[in-house]
Amino acid sequence: MGFLDHLSELCEFHRGTSRRKLSKLRRNQLETVEIRVKMDCEGCERRVRKSVEGMRGVTKVEVEPKKHKLTVIGYVDPDKVLRRVRHRTGKKAEFWPYVPYDLVDHPYVRGVYDKKAPAGYVRNVYDNPQASNLARASSTEVNYITAFSDENPQACMIM
Repeated sequence: MGFLDHLSELCEFHRGTSRRKLSKLRRNQLETVEIRVKMDCEGCERRVRKSVEGMRGVTKVEVEPKKHKLTVIGYVDPDKVLRRVRHRTGKKAEFWPYVPYDLVDHPYVRGVYDKKAPAGYVRNVYDNPQASNLARASSTEVNYITAFSDENPQACMIM
């Protein structure tokens, strides 16, 4: 959705809609909401997709059943999307708790590594202050690692 599309939506004339309602509709920013919902079959996938497709402000819905991931893009409130998925499907749903393991300094530390996470993902340690101390590398540790790195041209040549 480009700038001109957004501009044309703002300038549209809606019959029977007051300015107050229009401003309330436009208050939400364009958001990408990622939700983790367990999906076992195609029926579950269809039910999860249908639960959010009819919401006001939703522009795109992506379902990845192998990752148990639902991605909703649009002018929506993330909490409302989560509540609607829980209510309409009857399934346990939570915001996507994973990040790619490349973003975490120590992806295999206790509290970060999750067996149930999709391949290439670990728990988001930046939301959990207890696990984040274990997963972040200290400055001295980074200095030692880069001193003996092959990518560093000024690295130590002891070998």
